[in-house]
Amino acid sequence: MPDIAAIQSALSEQKIDAWLFYDILHRDPIAYRVLGLDHAMAKRRWFYMIPAKGAPRKLVHRIEAGALDSLPGEKLVYAATGELEKNLKKLIGRAKKVAMQYSPKNQIPYISLVDAGTVELIRAQGCTVVSSADLVQQFEAVWTPEQLQTHREAGLTIDKITAATFAEAARRVSSGQSFTEYDLQQWMLGQFRASGVVSDSAPIVAVGPHSGDPHYEPMERGSAQVRKGDLLLLDVWGKTLAPGSVYYDITWVGFLGAKVPAKYAKIFTIVRDARDAAVDFVLKNVKAGRAIEGWQVDRAAREVIRKAGYADKFVHRTGHNIGQEVHGTGANMDGLETRDIRRVIPRTCFSVEPGIYLPEFGIRSEVDVYVAEGRAEVTGAVQTGIIPLLP
Repeated sequence: MPDIAAIQSALSEQKIDAWLFYDILHRDPIAYRVLGLDHAMAKRRWFYMIPAKGAPRKLVHRIEAGALDSLPGEKLVYAATGELEKNLKKLIGRAKKVAMQYSPKNQIPYISLVDAGTVELIRAQGCTVVSSADLVQQFEAVWTPEQLQTHREAGLTIDKITAATFAEAARRVSSGQSFTEYDLQQWMLGQFRASGVVSDSAPIVAVGPHSGDPHYEPMERGSAQVRKGDLLLLDVWGKTLAPGSVYYDITWVGFLGAKVPAKYAKIFTIVRDARDAAVDFVLKNVKAGRAIEGWQVDRAAREVIRKAGYADKFVHRTGHNIGQEVHGTGANMDGLETRDIRRVIPRTCFSVEPGIYLPEFGIRSEVDVYVAEGRAEVTGAVQTGIIPLLP
C-alpha cells in the first residue's frame, strides 16, 4: 500500500498537482513497486492518480475491473475509446501539472517508461506532463534500515565468494587444470546457491581482451581459457533471499602470477585514483551538508582519467543507483551517457566504478557508497592494488 499522505506532501513541496501512474502489459515496474501492487493482469490500460489534495482515483477496463482494487480511491471504468477519454477527463479533474514516468527528451531513460502516445493523451486533457524522476527516487530508491542490513549481509557473502574465486582460479592454474572463464563463472554461481545469494544475471569473469569489454558475458562456447599470466577481472553482484532485499555490486581484479606487470599496475593506479576521487567528493560534501548531483560525482572520477590521457577509454558512467534491482531508479553518477541532475539524497546507495578499457585488457574498480543523513560510507572492502594470485 502506498503512503498516500507522504506522496501528497512531496507533491505539494514540488508544486505538482498529481502523480499519475499508468500501465499496460507490465511495462512500468516502478509503478508496481511504488504502489505496492501485485502483478495482476494488465492486458488493458489502467491509470491511478494520487492528487496533491483529496482522495486518489483510478480508471480501469471493464474486463479487468478488479486490477486496482487493492488501492484506495474512487473507481472509474471504461470499455470503448470514447468512454476512456471521457473518464480520463474525470480522473484528471482540475489538475494542470501532472507527474508521470516520463523524462523530457529521454534525458533519464531509466525513468522514461510511459509511451509518447499516452503522454499526448494526457496533454490533450489540458495538462502539463512533468517528470516523476525526483518522486521515484524519494519513494522507490530510498532504503529502509532493514534493506541496508540485507545489503551488508550480501556484501559480506559476496566479498568472501570473490576472494574464494580468485583462490580457486589460482588453485586450478597451479595444478595445471584447463578451464575457461565460463567454467569459473559457473563455479561462482554454485557458491551463490550454497550461500543463499541470488542475482538477476551471472557474474562477469574476464581475462585478457575480454576484460576490456565492460559488459562481457562468458558463454559456454567461445569463452577464453584462463591461464598463468592472465589479468582476471571479476564483476559480482547479488542480494539475499530476504523480501525487499537490495543488491551489493563490486568489481575486483587479480593477476595470475607472482608479480603484477607494470602495464597493469599503471592503469589500475589511475582507475583507483579516479574511484577514490569520486568517493572523497561524496564523503566530503555530504559531511559538509552540501547538495550534490549525480553528474558531479561522475565528473570527479572522469577528470582524473582525462588528466592521465585516457578520457576516450572510459566509455561508461561512473556509477548507477542500487536498489532491489542492481540498476536502481535513483540518481546515477552520470555525466557521460546522460546528464543526471538529480540530487543524491539520504538513504540511497550507488556504485562508483570507473574503468579504462584497452584493446589488450581493461581494468575497472567498483565499490558501493551509501549516503545517510550527514554522512556517507563505502559499504564493503576496498581494493588498493591488483592482487597477485600465485606465489
